[in-house]
Amino acid sequence: MGNRIVKHKRIFQGHVLEIYIFGSSAGSLCEIAVEGPTTHGASVPNFWDQSENRLQVERTLWRARKARNARSEPTAGRLATADAGALAQSHPAIATAPPAVGAKKIRQRLRRQFPWQRLPAVRTITLWLGRWKLARRRRPRSPRGPQLLRPPLTEPKRSNQVWTVDYKGWFRTHDGQRIEPLTVRDLFSRYLLAIRLLPDQQWWRARAVFMRLFRRFGLPRVIRVDNGGPFGSNGPAGLTRLSAWWTALGIQVEFIAPGHPEQNGAHEQMHRELKADLAAPASSTMRAQQRRTDRWVSCYNGVRPHEALGQRTPAECYRKGRPYRWTNQLQLSYPKGWKGRSVRSNGQIRWQGRLRFVGEAFVGMKVGLKPAEMGKHIVYLARVPLGELRASDAGGLRPSAYAHKHPTKGRKV
Repeated sequence: MGNRIVKHKRIFQGHVLEIYIFGSSAGSLCEIAVEGPTTHGASVPNFWDQSENRLQVERTLWRARKARNARSEPTAGRLATADAGALAQSHPAIATAPPAVGAKKIRQRLRRQFPWQRLPAVRTITLWLGRWKLARRRRPRSPRGPQLLRPPLTEPKRSNQVWTVDYKGWFRTHDGQRIEPLTVRDLFSRYLLAIRLLPDQQWWRARAVFMRLFRRFGLPRVIRVDNGGPFGSNGPAGLTRLSAWWTALGIQVEFIAPGHPEQNGAHEQMHRELKADLAAPASSTMRAQQRRTDRWVSCYNGVRPHEALGQRTPAECYRKGRPYRWTNQLQLSYPKGWKGRSVRSNGQIRWQGRLRFVGEAFVGMKVGLKPAEMGKHIVYLARVPLGELRASDAGGLRPSAYAHKHPTKGRKV
């Protein structure tokens, strides 16, 4: 009876091994297929010799994984050994094997193949995969922080109250140079503040553009952007290095709902006109394209009337703000009773004798820690809650995130 149980266990271990490596159980790994016990007339083969010990099984697994890596990893050509190459030649199924699956999917495939057999449990299959060093450890998820409701989109009543910012789709000049047009517009007056042609969407390039704009036109109250880079991210409060810098300057960053570009429809309409007039055909070089774009902006602001403005031009409606004077450091202050912490170059702060990760988007900035409950603090950047720090957590910040939908006007969500 004991030998029969051991034989039955080895049979299903062979099936599990084959399904993990090849995606199905067809008897490719073993030279010898020993007929095992039958149930309802169906025979179950054993996929390795009974005399093969665990060490030989682990060597077979190691060689098989090396052969699969030779197909999937860029550096696998240097890593694969002669044994792995020989195994891949002798078993061509390895070269086209699907990605490895987990214990639950392996058991489901066994049930389809052997519906009348008594199968090993999911936990048993997991223990086998762990013994063969094939189990993948999941990265532990960081605990969720507070959920933020997206406020209704701001309706501008004057100039410099809301700026809309976006990147128009990239295109190439005749010399092959890729161009990423960064467009900035005042929503109230439709005045185009800038269209700068950049080689990429690096945040520091956009920051240099906005430093010149703030020095010339002043700071807006709100900047409206989409959720893509370099404006939005999956980090705390959806902020990036660029949008965190705006927040530290006292500007409210307003994200449109994901998948709803119509919430920034006026800006998208300007992009369509820009593409029709400038992108087809493009100029020979980026510098020539920038000169051509500057002429188009002058015409758009000072010559072309807009129906939304009562057939007036944007230049007639726009009023400049007070120019912003730059200082060496961002002056961030928090209410009395809060604790201030400077974010280090690795995105960490020191809190309660330990280094806690907050986010690399806030490097060099001062965050405020508001006491909430016993052992719990809310981390703020200016007026934006970034998440929670708890003394009981071993990790860093529990980041806050925005809800997916905007609250409806006049209705609580």
